[in-house]
Amino acid sequence: MKLHLTTAENNNLITAYGDDYIAINKQRYTQNLIVLPQTLIVDWQATRFDDLNNDHFKPIITLKPELVLLGTGAKHLFLHPKHYQELSASGIALECMTTAAACRTYNILMSEGRNVAAALIL
Repeated sequence: MKLHLTTAENNNLITAYGDDYIAINKQRYTQNLIVLPQTLIVDWQATRFDDLNNDHFKPIITLKPELVLLGTGAKHLFLHPKHYQELSASGIALECMTTAAACRTYNILMSEGRNVAAALIL
């Protein structure tokens, strides 16, 4: 699905997504990744939702977003708090949603000037 936003103001914008890809600023990626307005982490070590743990969120903690949108794939799943307790201890909120919803929500919050991260599982 292609997404449309009038301005990204030189930030990372999710321009499209599908079952097996995410496009950031029209560049297509076929792996799980983390996107923030000024940072893109394409070597995120998370492979499956069921394997997520605190270590997977450490690259995000150092970037200090106010919120992490966790795209859980095609199905909406909830992550047990013990797997993201280091995020919470750092004052960073986490919201779980499908990857499609996370892509849409990221663009809205980013366009509002929020310091948001989207950790996206395909």
